Amino acid sequence: MGAIAIITARGGSKRIPGKNKKEFLGKPILCYSIEAALASGIFEEVMVSTDDEEIAKIARKAGAATPFMRSEATANDFATTDDVLMEVLEEYERRGRVFEYMACIYPTAPFVTAQKLRDAMALLIEKDASGVMPVVCFSFPPQRGMVVKEGRLQYRYPENAMKRSQDLEKMYHDCGQFYCYHVERYRACRGDLPDGYVPMDIPETEVQDIDNPLDWKLAEIKYQMMADAHLEQE
Repeated sequence: MGAIAIITARGGSKRIPGKNKKEFLGKPILCYSIEAALASGIFEEVMVSTDDEEIAKIARKAGAATPFMRSEATANDFATTDDVLMEVLEEYERRGRVFEYMACIYPTAPFVTAQKLRDAMALLIEKDASGVMPVVCFSFPPQRGMVVKEGRLQYRYPENAMKRSQDLEKMYHDCGQFYCYHVERYRACRGDLPDGYVPMDIPETEVQDIDNPLDWKLAEIKYQMMADAHLEQE
């Protein structure tokens, strides 16, 4: 299949200092993404793109490749994930390696598993899609959300105020964990996929943004729940 897993792990982190190398239930959080990619058995290369030598050492110890460091241009606060992915793909091409598929995996995504990566890549190929995105359904319908105006709550969409939740269209948001791509199509549009993403539904119990210390604790609790549930199934 010719696939690469790219884990994007720069050194700078403002809200949680050292976030990508901080210990999560006993080991650097970055290691969970690396281990899932390696265990999936579907990637020719599992690499970490970083500008931080300590992160690079953690990555290599966990079994990932770090064949080159991230450039200054893609290590600042304004560089996008697409900037990073394009840089990695172009550098590999200069070295004579081209891949048909890729997975972009975030370094603070302990809920990513080998099976999820296998399922996402299989979905990408089965649907002949340009991209697959794991998503989670909003637990409360956004159509019945409120805003504050002049110190008072108001329904943003009053026409939905009295509608039953089950009568409103389900809405989803990005899990913020990983994405799978057809490389040639991705590069042709620099990630702005004209045919969009195929969704992959993820349970709410296996999704958690990690932007502050409370998020971190919630993620640890949810991860332990997920791990316990998988043990019970075995």
